[in-house]
Amino acid sequence: VQLQASGGGLVQPGGSLRLSCAASGFTLDYITIGWFRQAPGKEREGVLCISSSGGSTYYADSVKGRFTGSRDNAKNTVYLQMNSLKPEDTAVYYCAPVCGAQAMGAFSGWGQGTQVTVSS
Repeated sequence: VQLQASGGGLVQPGGSLRLSCAASGFTLDYITIGWFRQAPGKEREGVLCISSSGGSTYYADSVKGRFTGSRDNAKNTVYLQMNSLKPEDTAVYYCAPVCGAQAMGAFSGWGQGTQVTVSS
């Protein structure tokens, strides 16, 4: 199972981006999806998880109130809406069919991720 994140780019502080996570060949309907990020020189960290029903569990306090997870099962896509972006949000963002630090550490099927750069 491999998912592909897209939608990253360069944005000014305070701006917004919406990342997409898509799968090919299988449905995401019943799969809990985690969003993760890895900043330069830092370890990968969990951002939030989206349950099959669409509820979000946050793993990074720094994004609460700014990031929102959602899913559109008709489009077989999961989203990460990022608002009020800060330079410290700069990272490569990944999605994966796992949640939590332990599962993240054991997972090996990472896609390429999508680069998000927040800079003026």
